[in-house]
Amino acid sequence: MFNCTFPEITPQNLAIKLSAKGERSLRSGHPWIFSDSIEKINKEGAAGDIAVIFSHSKNKVIGVGLYDPQSPIRIKMLYHDGGARLTEAFFRDKINRAYALRTELFTSQTNSYRLLFGENDGFPGLIADVYAHVLVVKLYAAIWTPYLRVILELLIEISGVTTVVLRLSRSVQQLKNFPFKEGQIVFGTLEDETILFQEHGVRFSANVIKGHKTGYFLDHRDNRRRVGELSKGKTVLDVFSYAGGFSVHALAKGAKEVTSLDISEQALALAKENGKLNKTTGTHNVLAGDAFEVMRQLIVEQKRYDVVVIDPPSFAKSQKEIGVAKKKYAQLAQLGEKLTARNGLLVLASCSSRISANDFLEINKEILKQQPRHFAIQQTTGHDVDHPIGFAEGAYLKCGYYRFKE
Repeated sequence: MFNCTFPEITPQNLAIKLSAKGERSLRSGHPWIFSDSIEKINKEGAAGDIAVIFSHSKNKVIGVGLYDPQSPIRIKMLYHDGGARLTEAFFRDKINRAYALRTELFTSQTNSYRLLFGENDGFPGLIADVYAHVLVVKLYAAIWTPYLRVILELLIEISGVTTVVLRLSRSVQQLKNFPFKEGQIVFGTLEDETILFQEHGVRFSANVIKGHKTGYFLDHRDNRRRVGELSKGKTVLDVFSYAGGFSVHALAKGAKEVTSLDISEQALALAKENGKLNKTTGTHNVLAGDAFEVMRQLIVEQKRYDVVVIDPPSFAKSQKEIGVAKKKYAQLAQLGEKLTARNGLLVLASCSSRISANDFLEINKEILKQQPRHFAIQQTTGHDVDHPIGFAEGAYLKCGYYRFKE
């Protein structure tokens, strides 16, 4: 069935007691237990060992997770309400629950979706994305190695895919003697690394072997649809466009002219190719360069666009970067306003999990209030349905739509 051999690993059970703080975190449903919250452990653990957590007061099992000695997040929780056996039935139930949350997408001319969203679906450190007939599973931790075969069998069964590609985070790739390789095709065949798929009837492609993350960014799907619908007959600027998600939707829905701006010429070439996958009549321009610098130059040239979308990469990958990130978001709001035409629409997005939605939207509002034009907040959005939020840190995506009145 599979193209690879799965190592025979029998995880051991670890008996663990947490500090008072750690136990409170577990009882609140949080999926992460840090190393400094472990008070007692009965033996040394390996990646993927079963962490059975006992309460202080009654010596009763209160949760089960997977032990990860390579990470400061030492235990990734799988179950918070007592004991659980990590059988096929246990994982089947989790996967079925996750799949049920996505069913509305399957009636929307969409065949690309996130089937498992890590911690938020009860699979910490594991992502599973479907692109048409290909399933891409990305591992961010070695803890899943003992359970990978059964999980892949269940994912294949429920999704109906014919090919499975395994992607590994950099930290997992660097582990000694890890039994799998980055980009390994573990099930079926892959004639072409580039897979064609569609979202809301708009055609795209993803390189499932070399593309960012699993090949594409699925979380903005509904915002892309929304921007497309608002772009008919308009001029559009898509900043940090990457593979042209917003650009392609705008073109497919009848935008008059779309400009994709990104620092990567390779990404812009992909954006152009994605645009050609659909029937369009509008012009598709590309601009390569640092977004901040190019936007300032466009302002000097007095360029204005009916719709401006600014969707940067994460600016705060660590706690110490939060201050700089907020300044950058403020700059982008200011630049975006100056590039938005009369009665135009400015769409500002953030994927920095360390910047809350409230903080991000407040930054945008305060900056736009300082500008001479009146505006209305048309709407604010978050994740699409295949990116459910299971804990506070899981809510990373936020987006604001700002309509100018003159």
